[in-house]
Amino acid sequence: MGIAAMGDPDAIRAVGALADPARRRVYRVVADSADAVGRDHVAEALDLPRSTAAFHLDRLVEAGLLTTESRRLTGRTGPGAGRPAKLYRRAEGEVAISLPSRLYELGGRVMAEAIGRAVDDGVPVREALHEAAERAGRALAGASPDLGTALAEAGFEPHDGGESGVTLGTCPFHRLALENAAVVCDLNHALVCGMARSTGTDPAMVLLDPGAGSCCIRVAAPPQ
Repeated sequence: MGIAAMGDPDAIRAVGALADPARRRVYRVVADSADAVGRDHVAEALDLPRSTAAFHLDRLVEAGLLTTESRRLTGRTGPGAGRPAKLYRRAEGEVAISLPSRLYELGGRVMAEAIGRAVDDGVPVREALHEAAERAGRALAGASPDLGTALAEAGFEPHDGGESGVTLGTCPFHRLALENAAVVCDLNHALVCGMARSTGTDPAMVLLDPGAGSCCIRVAAPPQ
């Protein structure tokens, strides 16, 4: 799992699984272990009945926070070696929920790609940033039928103001923009331009307008 938008049911389910204090303790025991651990290990570490430890472990697996594997803990093989034990380890994926929706991971990937091109290929940083952000915007829009839908699905909270155009209810890079507004707003503008191109909207309609609302982007209304 990567970064999840507010409405991602898998992310909500995963975070909700940790609402139970006992389950959080079970998760921490597994996460702190260098190797996969069994039910007995967790039960002993937390002074829980084995059945209770198993219940919480399996709920964490269902939520995607843990993974399982089978292995004989004795190291013996062949007849008489016993059945393999079910072991648990922390899942490799990441889970995040942001209210309102933010795209910090996406912003980081765009900046890393742009810096890499600037260093390796000698491309001016601003040009590399624009190109990387546009590509990310096209990918973010995916198969959305129009720009408004793409913006909504990405968590930008678009609001149609009629003749004034579409403004955005949230900035996807809010904390970054507080300290580096010029760079981050430039990135955001190129990102939304990429989304526009992907959905058949003229990117010239995507305007940098710091006074537009909660985000520096405004999408001009189509000419009448």
